[in-house]
Amino acid sequence: MPARIIDGKAVAARVRAEVAADVEAFVAEYGRPPGLATILVGDDPASAVYVAGKQKASAEVGIQGFDHRLPADAAEDEVIALIERLNADDEVNGIICQLPVPAHMDGVKLTGLVDPGKDVDGLTPISAGLLALGREGLRSCTPEGVMILLDEVGAQLEGAEAVVIGRSNLFGKPMAQLLLAANATVTICHSRTRDLPGVCRRADVLIAAVGRAQMVKRDWVKPGAVVIDIGLNRLDDGLAGDVAFDEVAEVASAITPVPGGVGPMTVACLLRNTVKAARLSARRGAAV
Repeated sequence: MPARIIDGKAVAARVRAEVAADVEAFVAEYGRPPGLATILVGDDPASAVYVAGKQKASAEVGIQGFDHRLPADAAEDEVIALIERLNADDEVNGIICQLPVPAHMDGVKLTGLVDPGKDVDGLTPISAGLLALGREGLRSCTPEGVMILLDEVGAQLEGAEAVVIGRSNLFGKPMAQLLLAANATVTICHSRTRDLPGVCRRADVLIAAVGRAQMVKRDWVKPGAVVIDIGLNRLDDGLAGDVAFDEVAEVASAITPVPGGVGPMTVACLLRNTVKAARLSARRGAAV
C-alpha cells in the first residue's frame, strides 16, 4: 500500500489560521499586535526571498512587521547595535537575524545576542539549553513543525526508534531533543556514521536533513516507517529532497513531499512562536 503523503501546506494553513485567531485575541487583550523584526544584512537573493516571505506571512495573520536591511559592507557593530535596540523595544516580540551574514561577520555571535525571550528562531544558547533541560522556551521552528506533522499522521513516538540524519545546530540537534522529550529512542547520524543504511533501517521514524539529493533509498527504510524529508536540493529538472520519494513512498507508511512538506511548517511555526513570545513577555510584565 503506498504511503500517505503528508500535506504540509494544508497543516500549515491550519496553524496560520490558529495564529491569526490568537493574534486577534492578543490585540483585544493588550491593545496592540505582536511584533516581528527581521534583520537582513547584504543582498543575498535567497535570503531576501526568505525575509520577504516571513514579513508577508506576518502581515497576513496580523503580526506587525519591522523590516531592517543593512548593506553588505555594514560594520558588525552596526548589526549589534540594531539587535540591542530591538531587544529593548517593547513593540518587538520576535527577532530574526537572517543567516548567512557577510563573511566579515560572525552569524553565531550575532544570533546569540538576541534576547532569548525574543528568539523566535530558537537558536540562542539559552534557547538550546532550555530545550535540552525540558524547560519552557522558544523552540526551533522547523523541528517544531516536524513534530506537528508527526502528530498529524498519528505517529506513535513513545518507545519508538527515531533516526535523524544530520547533526546541525539549526535542525538535527533540536529535532533529536524534541523527539527525546516525546519519549522516543533517538539516534543521530552524520558523515562518520558506520553502516548508515543499516541504522536507518531500524527507524520507525526516519528524518533526513543532510542536503544530498535523493540519498535515502528504498532499501534504507523499514516497511511502515514514517519518513520526514527536510532536504531542499535544486536539480536540473527541479527541486528534490534528501529522500528518493517515489521509491521510498512504496514502503513507508507516511512521507513528506518536497516541496510542500516540511517547508510551509517552518514559517507557520515562526508565526506561532512570535505570538507565544508576545504572551510570555506580557505575562512577565504583569508579574512585575
